[in-house]
Amino acid sequence: MRSSTESIKSVQERARAATNQLYFELASGISGFLLALFMWGHMVLVGSILTGERGFNWLAGMLEDYYIAQPTVVVILALFLIHAVFASRKIPAKLNERRRILELGKNLSRSGRDTPAGSSSAAFEPHLESLLWIWQVRTGMIILVLGSFHVILLGIDVLTPLFGERVGIEAVSSVARVKAGLWLPYTILLISVEFHAGVGLYRLAVKWGAGSFLSRPVLHIIERVLLWFFLGLGVIVLLVLAEVLPPPLAFLLSVPVP
Repeated sequence: MRSSTESIKSVQERARAATNQLYFELASGISGFLLALFMWGHMVLVGSILTGERGFNWLAGMLEDYYIAQPTVVVILALFLIHAVFASRKIPAKLNERRRILELGKNLSRSGRDTPAGSSSAAFEPHLESLLWIWQVRTGMIILVLGSFHVILLGIDVLTPLFGERVGIEAVSSVARVKAGLWLPYTILLISVEFHAGVGLYRLAVKWGAGSFLSRPVLHIIERVLLWFFLGLGVIVLLVLAEVLPPPLAFLLSVPVP
């Protein structure tokens, strides 16, 4: 009788643990999905600098005047923290486990390279899914640091006049910060975010059944198109913010001289 009771408790504990894991996956997946959508929307909004300071300030002012930017910062910060907590469960906590992941990544990258030319044995191709997961962990750790800094800085801009002439985001202070040296961490953050978001959505699509009507090669193509599009857009935006390039779409808001 006692053995039967212990067995029932063991089954209940495993069922409870499985349910908790499902909730954790849902929290991580939903928050990651919403953050990826926000980052792409954020990229388009920041891309208003391509029309010049006038377009950038007009869009930022509209979002702040209609109280869209202020609650969005709070919501995004909450989603960022939720995703960081639940997604970090998959990041190895011990140093030796992290070393094993680094070694695994190196082995996967090197695999097949040393096969002699003309050898009858087929070269081992790196397991793409494993490499994507490893790099997603790496970029996630980068985003945890640089992303926290960016979200806090964005919140300070939107809610206080600490780093500008007024409360809110403005082109002058944004350009000055990028030119002063933030272009480097922003470039690293851009690459990490776009890779992390693209791969994360691909993995979510596979995990939750999109592979039943779209093959993995097709999903990979979609992921790469999104990655390179937003990465290219982000690079151009950074170059304009650093005043390396003039705003290419400034002519859209130019006022004709009578």
